[in-house]
Amino acid sequence: MLDDQPTPPGPADPVLPAEPPERPRATPRALVLSVGMLLTAALAGVLVVLPAPYAVTSPGPTRDVLGEADGTPLIQVEGAQTYPSSGELRLTTISGTGGPGYPSYVSAVLRGWASRTSVVRPVEEVFPPDATQEQIDESNTELMVSSQENATVAALTELGYDVPATLVVAGTVEGSDAEGRLEEGDVLTAMDGEALPDYQTLVRRLQDITPGDVVTLAVTRHGQETEVEVTTGEREDGGAQIGVYVNPSFDLPVDVTISIDGIGGPSAGTMFALGIVDLLTPEDEADGEVIAGTGTIDVTGDVGPIGGIRQKLAGARRDGAAWFLAPRATASRSWGTCPTGCAWCGWPRCTRRARR
Repeated sequence: MLDDQPTPPGPADPVLPAEPPERPRATPRALVLSVGMLLTAALAGVLVVLPAPYAVTSPGPTRDVLGEADGTPLIQVEGAQTYPSSGELRLTTISGTGGPGYPSYVSAVLRGWASRTSVVRPVEEVFPPDATQEQIDESNTELMVSSQENATVAALTELGYDVPATLVVAGTVEGSDAEGRLEEGDVLTAMDGEALPDYQTLVRRLQDITPGDVVTLAVTRHGQETEVEVTTGEREDGGAQIGVYVNPSFDLPVDVTISIDGIGGPSAGTMFALGIVDLLTPEDEADGEVIAGTGTIDVTGDVGPIGGIRQKLAGARRDGAAWFLAPRATASRSWGTCPTGCAWCGWPRCTRRARR
């Protein structure tokens, strides 16, 4: 018998998963690019931490010597009336890397070469190979302290104060007539019968002497008074000199304290002196202007050469200075060269010592 009912369907065929598309194989060019990118990234990471044998100097901070730091005036005066100022007198600095304890990395050197305000030099031209971080820090601190005293003496003398000094012989110039006649520790008290109460008198007397003249020096040696005759020599600038290095000890008539941290070296002396003069005079010398500057200074008020003028100018402009004061002569000074040019005391010693 025929069955008119449809035949039930059989079980459905299983659905097979589709095969994933075949990934294209990396071409040699892609492999080279990938490896190159990895090597470049690794090299960039190395450059960040790899020291380079270069010293990099850049514009450093500026400080207003008439202003305050953490609520404390940079220059404080006791024993004399002070006057307000409406302007700013900003000392300028440079910041640098490459010395002991402060290496210059390759990335910093590259940035220095690309910068118009930075200078890159071989490290041996700036730092002696045997210098330690402690020596450099100590030297910069001594130079800063010395510049503050020089500035104070020069400013007070300019304002008419008498600044008595004890003139102590720190050594003699090799080959001079003073060698073997004067000793370290001798105190100079008079020259040709004229008392030497301060350093300025010694300088003035030597200006009146012709090189080759014989002078009679009254000296205190081991507590005993004695006289020594010395034939003067000629200074490099043409004046007369005794042939000794003098380390004066000053008796300041006004108590001046300069408080500044984190900055070393001698080149702020001129701005310190100007700040002291501004504070001690009723005239407002700055007169509302922002004045930046640099320059070493000795106790007679002579301004000496400095280094890093490009970086200091850039720092002054960055901090809004409209005027910039600088010595006529600038120097490319390394760590091992004394700014006074005395060629005796060496850089780690204080610049207060001067050949006379």
